[in-house]
Amino acid sequence: MTTAMTQLTGRERRHRRVRKRVRGTAERPRLCVFRSARHTYAQIVDDDAGRTLASAGTHEKGLAPEGASRRNVVAASAVGKAIGERAKAAGIGQVVFDRGGYLYHGRVKAVAEAAREAGLEF
Repeated sequence: MTTAMTQLTGRERRHRRVRKRVRGTAERPRLCVFRSARHTYAQIVDDDAGRTLASAGTHEKGLAPEGASRRNVVAASAVGKAIGERAKAAGIGQVVFDRGGYLYHGRVKAVAEAAREAGLEF
């Protein structure tokens, strides 16, 4: 098995292990982060109803600074700020953070800290 496949399956195993315990409800939905090679995505999910309440990603126009990379911590911070503002607009104040099996470092940490600065509690 290649190193890339080992890393991917390891992340998926960690994510499943965390998801056994982390669950979003209507009062406190789940803020989940996904990191791809090119983009960073975040969404707020109510697992009881099976609905996405808010989402943001670097693929959206106008979210990352013009001409800047969409793969770095600066772009991830913009995603965190956007998801925090959209959550506040939807009436969401508290969330449960789901790091998706990734280390709490770099882009994942930037999303979380920017969401906290935007007013979300977790």
